Amino acid sequence: MLRAYASHWGLVTGASSGIGAEFARQLAARGMHCVLVARREDRLGALARELEAAHGIRCEIVSADLAQPHAGRELLAEVSRRGIELELLVNNAGFGMVTVLEETDVGRALELLQVNITSLTELTLLVAKEMVQRGHGGIINIGSVVSFQPVAYMAAYAASKAYVLHFSEGLWAELQPRGVTVTTLCPGTTRTEFFDRSGVPGWAERKRGQDVTAVVRTGLKAFDAGRPSVVSGWTNYFVTLAVRLATRATVVRWSLSIFRPRRT
Repeated sequence: MLRAYASHWGLVTGASSGIGAEFARQLAARGMHCVLVARREDRLGALARELEAAHGIRCEIVSADLAQPHAGRELLAEVSRRGIELELLVNNAGFGMVTVLEETDVGRALELLQVNITSLTELTLLVAKEMVQRGHGGIINIGSVVSFQPVAYMAAYAASKAYVLHFSEGLWAELQPRGVTVTTLCPGTTRTEFFDRSGVPGWAERKRGQDVTAVVRTGLKAFDAGRPSVVSGWTNYFVTLAVRLATRATVVRWSLSIFRPRRT
């Protein structure tokens, strides 16, 4: 398990806004030093100054584009160069696409897979190997409520989050006896920039999404308890149970009416 939050280092990807920024805030409140990673360096700088002033911790910022091949390896090399040993990794970086087939940008879909799957896998495996050697540490990977089902109009995103859940739970079983906890946090609709950037602006407000504070608190509570995964919000949890009772064809047809994007 994690030795402690205070005075140890945690790395958060996608830390410039939303769930990632809130993870950094809650970790800093527990006394953890933070490596903040995203592309928007100006936002990272503002967040770093906020956390250092509020909690007296240290922050390092690294501008990185995890859509690029081997970006995870290069990121960890930079962290090592700065003399930082990670006690916690939060793989939050990721993005979605909500679109009809005819309007799908194939290049963007491949970038989605690079960020949501490949870079997450690279970071997880490389960091986990070091943690296993030390006998302690933890990793929190961000899945989704759609990790449990196929979804029309966002098929690549839902599939990528199914991968995150299964990959992470497999590692949890393998690494828990060796002192390393891997927990997957599966949020539902959350009030962040995610849906605006995914092609469905205003979605979170229309669907009464959860606040990031509650989502991150749920994730950290599950991690502290050593759980392999957790769904944020009781409604979201019951949805994941319901889709397991229905046929897969029924579930994915149901998603047609829920996730249909507005045509451009």
